[in-house]
Amino acid sequence: MTAISVPAPETPAVSPAGRVPGNKGIWVGITCEFVEFMVLFTVYFVARSHFPEAFEQGSERLSRTAGTVITLLMLTSSFFIASSVTAIRAGRRRQSLLWLAAGLVVALGYPIVKVLEIRWNLSHGINGSSGIFFTTYYYLTFNHLVHAMWGIIGILWVLGRHLVGAYSAEEYSGLEALGCYWHATDIIWLAIFPFFYVLA
Repeated sequence: MTAISVPAPETPAVSPAGRVPGNKGIWVGITCEFVEFMVLFTVYFVARSHFPEAFEQGSERLSRTAGTVITLLMLTSSFFIASSVTAIRAGRRRQSLLWLAAGLVVALGYPIVKVLEIRWNLSHGINGSSGIFFTTYYYLTFNHLVHAMWGIIGILWVLGRHLVGAYSAEEYSGLEALGCYWHATDIIWLAIFPFFYVLA
């Protein structure tokens, strides 16, 4: 009898050990982002050391609810985007798309909450000229919001490419690069949140 050969089932692509996730370009951007915020955090600590009472009193006037909601949105969207990367690595393209779309929806909640927070601040007389604490607060949080908006634009771009089949279990570096950038932006917010809303 002639033996019938059965093709082995395809296995998802496995990333080689030691491979840098994403691409070199995104890591240059992430490095620049971290350097920028290291400078801003240095300004924060210098200002706080010179005006400790202003920072203690200023923190009490901010909306911790808004800060907490933004933190939850950032963490949740990061989880969804990481799940999208995990799904595409396993060859589950549809699940990857759904996770990425969910990450976009949750990420869009950040600028919405931030606008509501700013409106609340202004209604309570809190603006950039309300003292050194609020000047520092607005400068750092606005800078973070700008970086987050770049990330949201990136999610839209990657989602569009994903919809037309640009990513697969063999090639997903663009999706992975997005995940790296969004996680970096998330990490920076996790420093901003306690500095202004909790510890000041």
